Order: sequence, then C-alpha cells, then structure tokens
Amino acid sequence: MTTVPRWKVRSSRSAQQSAALCCLLVLTFFASAAFPAEIDRVPRVLVLYPYDERVAATTAAGEAVRTRLLTATAGRIDIFSEFLDLSRFPEKTHLERMAQYLSEKYADHRPDVVIALGEESLGFVLSNRARMVPAARIVFAGFSVSTVEGMGLPDDVVGVFTEFRIARTLEMARGLQPDARHLVIIGGSADFDRSWLATARADLAEIAKDYETTYLEDLSIDEFTERAANLPPDSIVLALTIFKDSTGRNFIPREAIRQIARISSAPIYGPYATYIDHGVVGGNVVTFESLGAAVADLAVNAIRGKPIKSVYAQQSFVVDARELKRWGLSPDRLPPGTEQKYQEKTLWEEHSLTVVTVIAVIAAQGAVIAGLLVERRRRRAAEMESGVRLLELVHLNQSATAGALSASIAHELNQPLGAIRSNAEAAELLLRGEVPDLDLIRQIAADVLYDVQRAGDIIQRLRSLLKKRVEIDWQEFDLNDAIRSSVQILGSEAERRNIAVSVKGGEGALLVRADKVHIQQVILNLATNAMDAMLEVAASDRRLVFQTRLTRDAKVELSISDTGRGIPSEKLVGVFEVFYTTKPAGTGLGLPIARMIVETYAGRIWADNRPEGGAVLSFVLPLARSV
Repeated sequence: MTTVPRWKVRSSRSAQQSAALCCLLVLTFFASAAFPAEIDRVPRVLVLYPYDERVAATTAAGEAVRTRLLTATAGRIDIFSEFLDLSRFPEKTHLERMAQYLSEKYADHRPDVVIALGEESLGFVLSNRARMVPAARIVFAGFSVSTVEGMGLPDDVVGVFTEFRIARTLEMARGLQPDARHLVIIGGSADFDRSWLATARADLAEIAKDYETTYLEDLSIDEFTERAANLPPDSIVLALTIFKDSTGRNFIPREAIRQIARISSAPIYGPYATYIDHGVVGGNVVTFESLGAAVADLAVNAIRGKPIKSVYAQQSFVVDARELKRWGLSPDRLPPGTEQKYQEKTLWEEHSLTVVTVIAVIAAQGAVIAGLLVERRRRRAAEMESGVRLLELVHLNQSATAGALSASIAHELNQPLGAIRSNAEAAELLLRGEVPDLDLIRQIAADVLYDVQRAGDIIQRLRSLLKKRVEIDWQEFDLNDAIRSSVQILGSEAERRNIAVSVKGGEGALLVRADKVHIQQVILNLATNAMDAMLEVAASDRRLVFQTRLTRDAKVELSISDTGRGIPSEKLVGVFEVFYTTKPAGTGLGLPIARMIVETYAGRIWADNRPEGGAVLSFVLPLARSV
C-alpha cells in the first residue's frame, strides 16, 4: 500500500484547496493521536457491507478484514457485521430504518471502529454517525479518491483508496489483441452501474477513437447475452458492473458477467479480481483480499491509538490462463509482472520431486542393467574360454588314454588284419585248384569284407578319440552303445590282464544327450583305473563289471566296479581333485577331467567302496527323453 498524499487527491483543484487539504491532514493526525491509546475492554469493530452477502467483492474484502483483525489482536476483539443491502433496497426509508435499527442494536455495545466497505457504506455511516456510532473511528475502503472529493469527509475519517482504472485494463487487452477493431463496453442500469459507465466514458475517450466503440447499456440480461454472442471476433469487450439490468432485475455482477461471457464471441476483460474464474480474461485489478487487509491494519492502529492516514491499494494485472488458452491469446503479450491464475503446471513444476525420484530410479536401474549386461558378457566370455580349455584338456586326456590303450588297440586291429590275411591266402589256394569251390570262396570274400569293416570301425573310433575339436558335438545316443564300444577297445587289454569283463543292467536304449566321444572317454578312464587297481589281486579274482540302471529322477546311472583293494574312506572325495593319484605313473588328471565332462552334461560323478571289497565309480546323466 502507498500513503495517499491528500494534496494529490485534489490536485486538479486550486492551490488553495491543496493547502486546505494539508491542514486537513494535520488535523487528521492530531485527531488520530486523540484516540484512546488503550481500551480497557475488548475492542469492538463493526464492518459495514453496502450490499448483501452474495457480492463476492465485499465479502472477500470482509473476510480479509476479519482474518487480519483476529490475527493482529490474537483474537481479543469483537467483530460485528452488517449488510445494508442497498442494491435491492436503495430507498431512503430503508436507510432510515436501518440507521434506527443499528442505533438501537448497538446502544449498549458501541463499536470503537467502523469499517465501511464501499462508498454507500461510508455515506450511510457518516449520515448517521451521531446517533449510531458517535465516538467510533471510521475507516473505509473500496472506492477511488475522485469519489471522496464530493463527500466532504470529516477530518478523522481515512481509508484505503482503490483506483479501478479501466484504461489500464484496456491497455492489457490491446496488447493481447493488437488486431482488434471494435471496442465494446458493458454496463448495467443501477446507479452504481451508470456511474461506472460515466467514468469509463471519460477515461476511455482518447483510446476509444482508435476503435469502433459501442456502449452496451440499458439492456436486459437476455439482450446483453444476445448482443455479446454476435460481436465481431476482432472485438475487445470491457465488462464494468451489472447490479441491475433494464428490467430492474438485480444481479451479482460477476454472475451476470458469467452469463454473458459464456456465449460471447469475443474475449471479455474486467477491472475486478472477482471476475476471474467467471469467464473473464483478466484486467488491472486490486485484489479485495489485499484491500481488506489494508483497511484492517488502519483499524488496528486506530484501536491502539496510533496515527493513521489514507493509503492507496496496490494494483496489478491478473489474468485467467484458461481464458488465454480458450481465445488463443499469447501470454508473451501480457504486461510484465502479470499474475496468471489457473495456469497449468508443467510436470516438472507439479511433481518435481517425483520426477527426480523416477529419473534417479530409472538411472539406477539402467546402471544395474548395464552392469549386469557387462557381467553377463564377461561371464559368457569366461564360460567360452573355460569350454575351450576344457576341450583342450579333454583332448589331451584322450590322447593319453589312447596312448595307454595303444597295445589293446593294436591288438584289436591285428585281429581283423590277421583274419584278412588268412582268408586271402585260403582263397588263393582254392583258386589254384582245378575246380575252385566258388561257394567257399564267396564265404571267404564275405569274411574278408567283415574284417575290413571291423578294422575300419576300430580306426574310426580311434580317430574320433584322437580328433581335436573346438566345440562340443551334441548328439543323442544310447549309453549302452558307448559301453559296448568301450568294452571292445578294452577287451584285449583285459584279456591280457586276465580280467573278466561283464556288462549288466538295463535293457533297451538308454538315450542321453552329450558328446559321445566324451562319455566314452569317461568310461575308458574309469575302466582303466579299475583294471589298474586289480594288478595286485589274484588273477582268478579280477572282475570288471559295467552296470546301468534308471533312477527315479529320470536319469541313467552307470557303475563300474572292480575287485581291487578299494579306496581309503578318507580319500573317496579327494580322488576327483586335480593331481591326486595313487599310480606311480599317473598324472592325477583323469578323474578331474571325467568329473568336468560329466558336470558339463548336467551329470554327477562319485566314488565308493563295495561291501564285498573293491571300488565302484558311478556317474549319472539326464535322460534325453522322459521314460
């Protein structure tokens, strides 16, 4: 609020009048100082409203007065309110009855301060001050300095001036609608409405020359709405007040403006903050809340005996952001500092904390996912590297196994080759005869072919055993075939060592999915270890048994048992550790590699001792198909 220099109030008058006004201010100061500094009882304040409680402007100002008074006095104050209802009952008889009524009502509770909201309230209380509130200070708010000039205010009456400058509202409208060619001013038929229209004509006289100007007045509410609905789109509409239309119907101004704005074909502007949210774009306004707070401050100071003097209420530009959007008006054209009410907040403005949290969570998740992807790539690379190393180890072990079994393999190869030689010599002798026995020769040829096939199979198995591969050759095969093939390879060596070999167990195919050569290598490793374990056992007691069975969890188990001395119980687990061996020429790699192979194909391998003596090494593999 700004203090009102009273000489400015009447600046248009003569210097003599200004001087007189200065004297008036001095008198006002002393009059203020004469007000009791403290009141022994709880102070009383009467708030006078000019109209009824439906008028939002004065109601908003009154609520602000009440709030500020209660706050400033910590609740130690009596606040009374009276609504004069002058828009519906402007008759002098009503005013007289109201004055008499209030005089009698407050006879025993005279207010210390009267706050008059609006010109009509101030005029009423001044006219009836002597009989109604003879000792009260009077403060006012809600009208302009020019209004006061003709009222002849007593020296001790001060207030908060409001200047509703319709020209400033038009200035904002021109900025928003630079291409507008029509100017329309709307006003009602009540005395106040006509006074407003007269003020607007004076204030807008110069600016109106730039437009085709029309004053819509002396119309019914229906005529207002009809005319507004047919306005040219390039119109600027200024709505003043409509307390009453031409038919005598009373209105709350903002409600009347709402009806018009709802169907108007052009944007409507107004000088009151209470028009916001009722279809009006905005205007240069004084908020009634600030007005009420300012006049309440004057009242509080008056109660406390402090000097008080008139002040100006601050004005500002206020717009409804929704109406700007409705009419396609650019906020960039608003005057600097314009307050935009009902502006849609951006996601960041409304939920900044949530947005930051979500971004942080997403960033954290992204970091975790990136880390997991990197870790997964590294793990897969490590697994591939491990697989390559495993295959290399397996190949080395295969070579070692083949070397260990070279005598057996050579013996196995020697058998078909020898048979071929014998059969060839027999055929040659038969062919030298005068009458060769062709049937016998054909039989010999068939035997030769069989032995050739047998030798070829032996060589093929050996090549497969020695072949170096860079990846696993997944295939589905019968575990019994792998056992029989291994027994054939070991057959001659077992025979040389006087070891009885037998195969027991499941009939039918035991299908597993793995690299057949790898599984065959495991079988050969376990079998050769078993044969080595029986070197110190009597030849008649040397038995090597292969036994298979199906387990309850859809796996196939192969056990290879011997009749040797068994494995010390404390070494049953350690036999699969790297470099563990009991053989003088052993490397300690055979069983660890066998375990790696079995576990590669989701199997398990273990060692145990037989109750009747000897060891048994077993492994299980998942069945390729459910049984």
